Amino acid sequence: MLNEIPQRGMMRLTRRGRASLIAMGALVAAAAAVVVPLLLPDDGGTKVPPALTVPEGWRASQVYEALDKALGVPAGTTKKAVPGAGLKLPTDAEGNPEGYLFPETYPLNDKSTPAGLLSSMVNTADKKLNGSQVTAGAERNAVNPYQTLTIASIVEAEAATKKDMGKVARVIYNRLDRSMPLQMASTLNYGLNRSTLNRTTEDTRAENPYNTYARTGLPPTPIANPGAEAMKAAISPPRGDWLYFVTVKPGDTRFTADFDEQQKNVEEFNKLRASGEPSSA
Repeated sequence: MLNEIPQRGMMRLTRRGRASLIAMGALVAAAAAVVVPLLLPDDGGTKVPPALTVPEGWRASQVYEALDKALGVPAGTTKKAVPGAGLKLPTDAEGNPEGYLFPETYPLNDKSTPAGLLSSMVNTADKKLNGSQVTAGAERNAVNPYQTLTIASIVEAEAATKKDMGKVARVIYNRLDRSMPLQMASTLNYGLNRSTLNRTTEDTRAENPYNTYARTGLPPTPIANPGAEAMKAAISPPRGDWLYFVTVKPGDTRFTADFDEQQKNVEEFNKLRASGEPSSA
């Protein structure tokens, strides 16, 4: 989705408070959970147990809701189970599993519990998203592994396609290096607990740590649960001087280091959107 026009001014940034751009990528889509029906016959006539598929880019709140429904427990049960689930989270997460509920298909049975499934998700994330490559990539990019995961979550939310993920990550790092506020719709919406293309000036003044329009640096936590491709992009983004991007229309995401060129691209996006033609999704 589109972000607002970035400011020209640049500042210097600290390693811990790395901030970046006005990325104009796609917002987190409110995908529906995929639950394989109970006792669905397979080709051999046997019965296939149900399973829950967690899409890439879901927020923890969406995972909690889907688990409640899939397990047939009262709303809010899964969220309440988090503190006592014994999740193997890093110290930086401070008990918050956001970013570590790995997008995958998880089998369900009559013994499945919220705590058990949450543990499976976190353990899967530990296998898929950790390791020497993550550590090396974090050091190379002057961030720590938890910040790398946070960047991957933003990439997952902002990139219109998987092929754009690397460039989106590079835009983030480039802007962080210049102390430019990220100004990303995905982080703003996360702080406001919503998903939308539209934002007002008042929205961008919201007092919360996820408002990357008003604050420099990364948000304090991941904003979604990224997949392996987004993590790969955050670890090893391609070289480039891009500072801005906007998805003008499907299949047409434009990256640039020039502010005036970005303005023109944004104007084209706005014209297409006003005309009712498909724009970024």
